[in-house]
Amino acid sequence: MPLIRISMRRGRPASHPAAIVDGVYRALRSTFEVPENDLFAVVHQHDAEEFVFDANYFGFERSAGLVIIQLTVANTRGITQKKALYAAIAQNLQHEPGLKPDDIFISLVEVKREDWSFGGGIAQYVA
Repeated sequence: MPLIRISMRRGRPASHPAAIVDGVYRALRSTFEVPENDLFAVVHQHDAEEFVFDANYFGFERSAGLVIIQLTVANTRGITQKKALYAAIAQNLQHEPGLKPDDIFISLVEVKREDWSFGGGIAQYVA
């Protein structure tokens, strides 16, 4: 079960947050085999002074349209799956809502299965 966190500058078209969540979720479904309806996402929109980044770090040309995607996932995937996920997210978000590839920043946070509680104060994966 991934937890999707998306951060971007405020002022984007109203359709962008849902399109970004959808593109990330579709990529997770196709590359990480995430089950249908396993969707938990939070979108954070920030004023410019609260959204700080280096426009050229690592040789990219980022704009004010930068979107930072942080995915908390179980530590069960290998490098090949991770690379496929990054590529699928970039492809999906270039198509809809039309993000530039340099404006797609992705970070995975891997946790153990016992680090999840989906509700009720129970660690469902290890109960």
